[in-house]
Amino acid sequence: MELFWIFLFSSVYHLASGQGVYAPANAQIVHSGAACNVKDDNISERIYTIKEGDTLVLQCIVKGHPRPQIRWTKTAGSASDKFQETSIYNETLRIEGIQRVQGGRYYCKADNGVGVAAIKSIRVDVQYLDAPSLTVHQTISDVRGSYYQEKTVFLRCTVNSNPPARFIWKRGNMLIEQSKDNGVDIYEPLYTQGETKVLKLKNLRPKDFADYTCQVSVRNVCNIEDKSVTFRLTNSTSPPMIRLSVNDTVVVDPGQDVYISCDVTAGLPQPTVTWSRYPGPLPLSAQVRGKTLILRAVTPSDAGFYNCTAVNNVGNPARKNVNLVVRTMGNLTFQITPDSNKDSETIQMGRDLKLSCHVDATPQDKVNYTWYKNGAPVFTSDSLILLRADPDMAPGTSSLEIVDMKFRDLATYSCVANFPGSQVPELRVDVNISQNSVSPPVLSVPQGGQVVNVREGGNAELVCLVVDGKPRPPILWSRVEKDLLMPSGATMVETPDGRLRIRNVSRDMMGAYRCQTAPYNGLNIKRREAQVQLNVQYPPILDPVYQDVRSRNYQTVTLRCTVLRSNPPRLTYIRWFRNGDQIRMPMPDLKETPELKFRLEPTNNGTYECRVNNTAGISSCTFNVSAQPYNAEFYFDTPNPVRILKGNNYSYNLQWTQKDPDATDPIIGSGLAVRQKGYPLHQCQIDLKGKEPEKGVLLSYVISNLRIPLSYEVRLAPITTYSTGGYVSRIIQYSEHHVCGFEDERICGFSQDRSDIFDWTRQNHLTQNPKRSANTGPETDRSGTKEGYYMYIEASRPRIQGDKARLLSPLFNVSSVRGPKGSGRVPYCVSFYYHMKGKHIGESKRVGSKMLIKLRIYLPVKRNCSIQTYLV
Repeated sequence: MELFWIFLFSSVYHLASGQGVYAPANAQIVHSGAACNVKDDNISERIYTIKEGDTLVLQCIVKGHPRPQIRWTKTAGSASDKFQETSIYNETLRIEGIQRVQGGRYYCKADNGVGVAAIKSIRVDVQYLDAPSLTVHQTISDVRGSYYQEKTVFLRCTVNSNPPARFIWKRGNMLIEQSKDNGVDIYEPLYTQGETKVLKLKNLRPKDFADYTCQVSVRNVCNIEDKSVTFRLTNSTSPPMIRLSVNDTVVVDPGQDVYISCDVTAGLPQPTVTWSRYPGPLPLSAQVRGKTLILRAVTPSDAGFYNCTAVNNVGNPARKNVNLVVRTMGNLTFQITPDSNKDSETIQMGRDLKLSCHVDATPQDKVNYTWYKNGAPVFTSDSLILLRADPDMAPGTSSLEIVDMKFRDLATYSCVANFPGSQVPELRVDVNISQNSVSPPVLSVPQGGQVVNVREGGNAELVCLVVDGKPRPPILWSRVEKDLLMPSGATMVETPDGRLRIRNVSRDMMGAYRCQTAPYNGLNIKRREAQVQLNVQYPPILDPVYQDVRSRNYQTVTLRCTVLRSNPPRLTYIRWFRNGDQIRMPMPDLKETPELKFRLEPTNNGTYECRVNNTAGISSCTFNVSAQPYNAEFYFDTPNPVRILKGNNYSYNLQWTQKDPDATDPIIGSGLAVRQKGYPLHQCQIDLKGKEPEKGVLLSYVISNLRIPLSYEVRLAPITTYSTGGYVSRIIQYSEHHVCGFEDERICGFSQDRSDIFDWTRQNHLTQNPKRSANTGPETDRSGTKEGYYMYIEASRPRIQGDKARLLSPLFNVSSVRGPKGSGRVPYCVSFYYHMKGKHIGESKRVGSKMLIKLRIYLPVKRNCSIQTYLV
């Protein structure tokens, strides 16, 4: 397999001739667009340089039959070999406005299912230069033995660029040079990897108060202009300071408007104030007016940390943040906990009892709970103990403990939750404690409800009821298998009435479901549990769903319809149909794989269907059975298929292969139809003259009398004794390009001059003479691949100055500057690339070498052209 490069903004390539099916080869990546340059680096790889924001166009050209599928993938950089699945299936990869993160190695992979896929890559280097940023830092330190303080200023200039930028410092319009001013020091911090330069002003002097400019440059690569930033240093330069108009935490109700001001108290130059939020960006409804942040009609999604940042590029930015909390509240729930020390599940006189209530709220610590007994406030006493935060319960739970319960403690207890400073109304729950009002729950699944059968796509109801117990708690549903979620996507679903309703049931919902009593809104005791099995019934799943079956006539055809899965597994019937009509046959064994055998004849071609049924529905396998041959596959890599004829006509050498020619009756010919703009121009039958097509071997037919420069649609179909295959079509186009290189074993018709001193040798890196002189000859051909061929001569001993090696070209007809009418043909173009290396090459005015490539064109009387190349 040959892999090589072509680096041209527009190119014409030659597909080498070959026969039959073969793997992708000769992969090339042709690039165009706004390239800065293309170069080889020190490890002999191609680097394509482009400016950020320009358009990248890479085209992958490959040959192979059948026509390969092209896929582009990318790695993050040359150090990574792992494919990142950008997966663009197209011959041309186009990226508008390329960004720096899109640089890296791009792979073109061509695969047609034959042999090994062809892969070629190119490294794209995106060049850019951002605007630099300049920050100022000041330090003041005591100077020993003196009565003054030394003030030092650091001007730090930072920039992002590729390639690394060059820094220039200026004071006013004057260039700052470290060697000419003892008061400055210019250095590069080690940890910044060349992206930062620091200008240090030591023991600040009056002349140091001036305008400073940091200019950065990438030396005009990709036409990227220099950029700069200027800062005015004065004796009043100072870092920013700010204060907020609110406390660190602000709690508001949903729907309220929030105003937060960020006041600048110090800083020169005047700091710039910005607002941000963590996590996530500012809400879409947020407004920033000067120093004030306004949030209209806040919702719980607006909660978070809001940060005010003031920057003037002096010292560190000033930052302050406020935590905005938006109130949320859920339902108020209660629990009744009998004496846990006695393992009791009922309330009994002489034992302890605890009542708890809880509301899910934000913030939880801003909720106040108040307890009442028969409407009167409850205060802590020897028999009643109030707990603001119950350690045995969820955070934010208030409890009332009744110690050594007496008849006087039988009453209605109320828990009231309110939210100070908020307009949210208070929440209340009443719990009646009496000997008849509280009893443990009893959980039950109705008769026949342990297994629920439902057809796929239908609705199901799973029932788990609390048949006894006061008060009645809600029921929580979950999957028995802990890794499975409920149909809603939640891990657990609450149903007040114990009925779980599932719509549009699918087979992945099948399995065991657990129902259990919730520990809230009732007795806080050991949970009662039960299980319900959901059984989803679906029609049989068959293989194959569809299959194209081709066979020779009068051969036995066997059709099999395999049942992969079925619920219920028992089948009720199996029936076979041909073209919609049932085939009369004995009832098949329902426990065996459905199978149909018959002898294929011209009269029983058609669509066969196997219908398999269970009580949930019907499924079918469909077989398209025929003796019709498979379609032909055009050979897209035909080299130079166009031949110019007299009378402004041309011919086209159409080539194709026949897919699976042995699958059906012998192919005796092909039907051919040629159309131009929908009008039939030529129809015929191509006679194979008794020679049957072979798998992977090319067939060809020359289509003549085509008009220059028109294009045509060609339709082709294989023909057997009994039937004709389907037509496939392609467009053929007139082309005058004829490109030939040294990949051709005949070296494009060139020949060795027998009158010269020595000969040229056709070779590549893999076939070069091991006895050649050391360090001579290229490692690759012009395309950059070691498999590519080139013409080579050994210029070392025994060669001496004046020795000649000549290649004689074939004759080219240049009698007409233009081609036929409508043609855009131009005179022949012959170009050569040369490669020389060695310290003794010498000099020459033209190519810098003693060896000179010359092209001589002779124009004889017949006006034919002969091109000779030789080295002297």
